[in-house]
Amino acid sequence: MRWLLLLLVSATLARADGETAGEFDYYVLSLSWSPTWCALEGDARRSPQCDTDHGWILHGLWPQYHRGYPSYCHSPQRAPTRAMTAEMADIMGTSGLAWHQWKKHGACTGLSAEAYYSLARRAYEAVRRPAVFRKLKDPVTLPATLVEEAFLKENPGLEPDMLTITCKSGRIQEARLCLSKALDPVPCGQDVIRDCTMTNALLDPVR
Repeated sequence: MRWLLLLLVSATLARADGETAGEFDYYVLSLSWSPTWCALEGDARRSPQCDTDHGWILHGLWPQYHRGYPSYCHSPQRAPTRAMTAEMADIMGTSGLAWHQWKKHGACTGLSAEAYYSLARRAYEAVRRPAVFRKLKDPVTLPATLVEEAFLKENPGLEPDMLTITCKSGRIQEARLCLSKALDPVPCGQDVIRDCTMTNALLDPVR
C-alpha cells in the first residue's frame, strides 16, 4: 500500500510542471528590489547585476491560475536567442535571469520568446516605481506596508488586493502586481496575496 501511495504522490508532483502553454488566468508581475537579492545571493555569486545601480528590477512576468501556476510548459515556440536575453538585462539585471524566466514561465504564455519579452517590458514600464526608495543613502528599517502604500500612491489604478509585498530574511524582497492578459490590474488569487507583515524590514539603498 505504501508503494502505491508514493507512486500517486510522485505522479501528482510530476503534473505540477509541463502544462499546456497558453492556458492560465492572469499574470503576476514580480519586481525585485535588487539590493536585497545582491545582499542575500548576488554578491556571493559575483553577479554583474550587483555592479550597477538597479533598484526595482523585473524578476519576471508569470502566468498564474486562480490557484497555483503553470511552469516549464510544453511549447512549440523556439527558445530565445542570446541577443534576445541580452537585450533584457537592462531591466532584469542579467541575461541569465531572462533565459530562466522564459524557460520556467514565458514558455507557458503561448507567446513567442520575442513577444513574451516585449510584453514583460511593457508591463514593467507601465508601473510607476516609487522614486523615494532610490533616494536612500543608508539602510533603513520600515514597515512592509509602507512600501505597498508607496506603490498604491504612484499607481492610482491599483487596489490593495492587486498588490503584495514580500520579505525574505528580514528584508524587503519583492513587489508583486496582478495583471490581466491585457495588463490591466486585477485582484490577486489567495495564494499570491501573502503580504509581509514585518514592521521593521530592512531596505538597503541602491548602490
